[in-house]
Amino acid sequence: MSLLLYGHPFSSYTQKVLVALFENDVPHSLLSLDDNAPNHAQHTADWLERWPLRTFPLLVDADRSIVEASVIVEYLQLAYPGAVPLLPEDPLDALNVRFLDRFFDLHVIALVQHAVGGALSGDALKKQEAHTHAAEKLELAYAWLEAHLIRNKAPWVAGANFTLADCAAAPSLFYADWTHPISAAYPEVRAYRARLLARPSFARAVNGGRPFRHYFPLGAPDRD
Repeated sequence: MSLLLYGHPFSSYTQKVLVALFENDVPHSLLSLDDNAPNHAQHTADWLERWPLRTFPLLVDADRSIVEASVIVEYLQLAYPGAVPLLPEDPLDALNVRFLDRFFDLHVIALVQHAVGGALSGDALKKQEAHTHAAEKLELAYAWLEAHLIRNKAPWVAGANFTLADCAAAPSLFYADWTHPISAAYPEVRAYRARLLARPSFARAVNGGRPFRHYFPLGAPDRD
């Protein structure tokens, strides 16, 4: 039986897992939790029965349920290893990958979610305050990442190989640039984002979410 992934094609964390699945051609079925998806009610009921905390994605492998995107990617590395190892064997190298994964989750996509939350509040002042806060913090994240990429001198954020950290970076920078554009002051970050978008695994995830761009409350730009 193929793996079951409960999530949404437009969700950054669902895309993070999809990239890992696509990288190693792991058979799976995405059970969309979109309100208009086929069998939405049943999928939602099954998801909540397995994980009542109401976050996704959720991966189901036979009788095992795995939650939290980073943990799911690590599980795939252990249970379904493929041609693209998403975590290095060396413990210190793996620790660096995990740090970079946390960087993108906590200091990039979390700020996007903050801005999105303000926009969804329906309160103009809250929307502006949330967006201003996100922009200030994202500028700091872009500046740190620019310096890191210059030092790194490699195509991917943790070095020569595509890893869990890149799975996290792809949707994070994708949506961050929509929220607070990555300016010309950060050429390495812009080039890295472009490489991620060109990666077949992420291009496939982006295409899967394309029909839902009208959901983005800050206005999805006419690009990417």
